[in-house]
Amino acid sequence: MPDKAHILIVENEPSIAQELIFNLQSLGYKVIGMAYDSESALGMLSNKKPDIVLLDVNIKGGKDGLAIAKIINEKYNIPFIFLTTHSDGEVMGRTKDMRPYGYIVKPFNNEDIKHSVAIALANYSMDYAKEEVSKEMLNKLCQTPLNDKEFQVILDIVAGSGTSDIANKNFISINTVKYHLKNIYQKLEVSDRTELLTKIGSD
Repeated sequence: MPDKAHILIVENEPSIAQELIFNLQSLGYKVIGMAYDSESALGMLSNKKPDIVLLDVNIKGGKDGLAIAKIINEKYNIPFIFLTTHSDGEVMGRTKDMRPYGYIVKPFNNEDIKHSVAIALANYSMDYAKEEVSKEMLNKLCQTPLNDKEFQVILDIVAGSGTSDIANKNFISINTVKYHLKNIYQKLEVSDRTELLTKIGSD
């Protein structure tokens, strides 16, 4: 993914779309497309290949924002953020199953956009990294194979979890997590988390 993501805006109100473009560009992002209806949105998704989509729930055309979100999940595997209004409370409840990476509520300000996009991209990067890490790949880097618990601890580290978070998530003690980490570091010939993540990422 580029240092500054390429963003597609799907928003049926031109004035709001222009405000989004101005704010995103001021933050250093590149807006690669602006769609006002579902047909244009689907075409741009296919042709422009954005890194992230800002998607209005209520767009014009043959499909609404929820239908576009479903297509994004099924075909493109990229993050999207729903654009909603305060009056979309019921709709927002229905969007949770679509797995959005966030919401920007209209009216918005520059800080809303800045934090929502940054958090969405960071969370997506962690999810993507976790999917890319396989036990088979890691064992090629190890002197001796990882066991299932050690592999799970590595996945949690890649996802950004701290020692106490890993312990709570896996219902084990902090000392047990430290024991697994010691074994992981020995098997992968690293001394800390930073070296571990660097070695995994450089494979």
